[in-house]
Amino acid sequence: MVETGIPKLDDYLNGGIPKGKSLVYYSQPGVEGEIFGLQTVYGTLNNGGTCVFVVSSTMPQIIKDQFKDFGWGINTLKDRLFFVDSYNPLIGAPSDEKYVISKPDNIECFNKTIIDIIKELPPSTIVFGSLSTIMDLCGEKETIEAVRNWNKLAMLHDHVLVYNFTAWPYSEQTLDLIKGNLFNSVITIGGIAERVIFGQYFGILKSDWAEISSKSMLFRVLRPGGIRIFIPKILVTGPFDAGKSTFVHALSTRAISVDRLGTTIAMDHGHIDYKGFSADIFGTPGQERFDPIIKLLSGESMGVFLVVDSTNPSDFVRAKHMLDITKSYGLPYVIVANKQDLPGALKPEEVREQFHLPDDVPVVPVVAKDKKGVYEAFEILIERITGGI
Repeated sequence: MVETGIPKLDDYLNGGIPKGKSLVYYSQPGVEGEIFGLQTVYGTLNNGGTCVFVVSSTMPQIIKDQFKDFGWGINTLKDRLFFVDSYNPLIGAPSDEKYVISKPDNIECFNKTIIDIIKELPPSTIVFGSLSTIMDLCGEKETIEAVRNWNKLAMLHDHVLVYNFTAWPYSEQTLDLIKGNLFNSVITIGGIAERVIFGQYFGILKSDWAEISSKSMLFRVLRPGGIRIFIPKILVTGPFDAGKSTFVHALSTRAISVDRLGTTIAMDHGHIDYKGFSADIFGTPGQERFDPIIKLLSGESMGVFLVVDSTNPSDFVRAKHMLDITKSYGLPYVIVANKQDLPGALKPEEVREQFHLPDDVPVVPVVAKDKKGVYEAFEILIERITGGI
């Protein structure tokens, strides 16, 4: 299997892309779809594979600079990364690449070079930076026939073919073919828009080797970093002095609190970038007068941490009430049993008994001030949010 390097996508594809298969990233215009092909290139290289990147919409040097912008070093991988330059010949500029398409507007020139690569290289990942550009230059029907041929040959030679495609106003027949049977797998990439695109997502439209999940994942693109699964809002709630602010700060790469006399009077706000996930975290004050804020945030959140002081079971009644508020929205949640280092701290199973929780509800032992257990709690909640249960 060839890993795409895209967080969660490889899980949905049962580990990645099998050799001999083809995949297309089918992007709406205006979203950052090109990064998917780039990250698949780096994912292949990072796992010891050989990769070919077909450049058709910009100079190869700009693509190399983009790898650098994302923090992906490729200088030491030149013996396993080859560029096919079909851009410089188009503008009449010289090229230093090993593979050059002398006439980028002639599909036969493309055919010859791609077929030669398929036949001469060991099993590799061949990524087309912009199938749309090839189609614009060479024609829709001609390009589709060439793609059919490339996919067949790749299957015979155990290559993986990956295409970036932007769904400009092509004919319905062309778009239906691309979303239909031209490729083994189709990954849709779109935007959530209201005048401007303010969110981006991807999902699996089809895959002939993996069970399709209807779940779409929000993502954001970080430089450096690449694609991250984006969780817009995770709620951290719990009684007064349970350690919510400490938990938010321990988990976050950056965080702010509004305190008065050492007590949070507004919301904690943190951000975490961890293991392919990017999430915004909001902590609520523990006093009852702030319960309307908990209700408001719960309606907009994707998951909840309930932080409790393991040494103070007298506050569990209040904690249960706060949990009931968030549970009414059907949100996945994790109980954070904080202050496990202090004398008299209840063990996670004892906390479970106090709350009368079923066995499938996670209770995670944590010492937030020392950052112990905070990332384990995050991973468990993320797994529940993204469909791991």
